Amino acid sequence: MRFNFGFLALILLLIGCSKPTNDIAFIDEVSGKYLFNPDKAIEVYFVENELFLKWNGASNIKPLKTETSTFYVKEMNEKIQFLTNPKDGIMYICLVPKESEEAIIYNFKKISDDEKLPSEYFKAKEYAKALEGYLAIKKADSLNPIIEEAYINRWGYNEIRDKNYDDAVEIFAMNVAMYPNSSNVYDSYGEALFHQGDTVAAITNFKKSLSMDSGNRNAKRYLERLEKDSK
Repeated sequence: MRFNFGFLALILLLIGCSKPTNDIAFIDEVSGKYLFNPDKAIEVYFVENELFLKWNGASNIKPLKTETSTFYVKEMNEKIQFLTNPKDGIMYICLVPKESEEAIIYNFKKISDDEKLPSEYFKAKEYAKALEGYLAIKKADSLNPIIEEAYINRWGYNEIRDKNYDDAVEIFAMNVAMYPNSSNVYDSYGEALFHQGDTVAAITNFKKSLSMDSGNRNAKRYLERLEKDSK
């Protein structure tokens, strides 16, 4: 009988291209949250033994497995690898170096499932814990863009625009706590309080803003309007 080498080659090719699976031990070890930055997490989860990611606002990212713990993420044009850092014994997501001689960097550290980031505390309306978290970030890195005064202000004004006035008040209150020497944060806090309907507290904060910067036109306009309405 004549052996069909072409058929054998096809079978071997199909086997080689078959979808590699992830074993239970690997799934248990790597599933969870990894710090993308101090206030944002990468989520690693599995559906029918296939790995998926939620990364920087994108959901349902499905990397291609290339080796046991290595995957190609086409959305990022990066290979990632799950490795335990020998220095702390913690699992990390590592970006695989483009050049073989480059050292491995342990980029994104795994955190416990019950550990909340400041924004998660805020979403859960645990505002004191959210502030505590942001203050910790500021203490560790005062130049971190996550806790920049202007960044937090934009966040607050987005909530005002969406008419989420209670959240806006809490956001600006955090900004006041982090930047108590800024005229602008009191002005913004006053606006949020005005929209929330707390005119007394709004007037107090507009006056505070003007005591620090008498040229703040926005605070002047609001204060004149509020004082006129109160007469």
